[in-house]
Amino acid sequence: MIKIDVYNTNGEKTRQISLPEKIFNAKINPDLVARAVRVYRANQRRSGAKVKTRGEVRGSGKKIWRQKGTGRARHGDQYAPIFVGGGVAHGPTGRENYQLVLNRKMKRKALFSVLTGRLKAGGIMVVEGLEKIEPKTKTAATFFDKLIPEAKKILIAVPPGFENLHRATGNLARVRLIQVKLLNPYRVLYGGKLIFLPESIKILEETFLKSKK
Repeated sequence: MIKIDVYNTNGEKTRQISLPEKIFNAKINPDLVARAVRVYRANQRRSGAKVKTRGEVRGSGKKIWRQKGTGRARHGDQYAPIFVGGGVAHGPTGRENYQLVLNRKMKRKALFSVLTGRLKAGGIMVVEGLEKIEPKTKTAATFFDKLIPEAKKILIAVPPGFENLHRATGNLARVRLIQVKLLNPYRVLYGGKLIFLPESIKILEETFLKSKK
């Protein structure tokens, strides 16, 4: 049984709750985590770069010199890829597909591996009462400065709703919110201190353990 302290909005320990062992006491698999991060980053990539081929370079198509008698190689127009200012051969077209695939089972194992590692490293907290926080940036900044002043980045896994919390943290550069169902290894690894709400733990368990979808 894994226990973790629960803090209130005053930064005080109020109680302890149990964490699901299958999620927070899983086998850590660095290779699978690295693969999951690579897949996530690749799927965020967009194809934007494009070069012009010799057929797209604007200019005259006149033959640059006669076919025979010059002692030089025969060429057509001056926009062949071998000439300066010519088209580019085998360059990006703007239609590249960088998408990679990781099956659902591997995604979950990678997430459990990362969450286990973060918990063992002291990178996870549970805070209750955040739904009652005032929708003011100053209030949220004061709260986080008091609770975890040393954290350069904070990621809060929230259930649906919590509009006040979204408004309170919207202008805080070091605080980001994410829906519990959208947690992934990359966000957990690079999100800084991870904060769960007690409700978030239940949703996490229902989403990744009890769901068969």
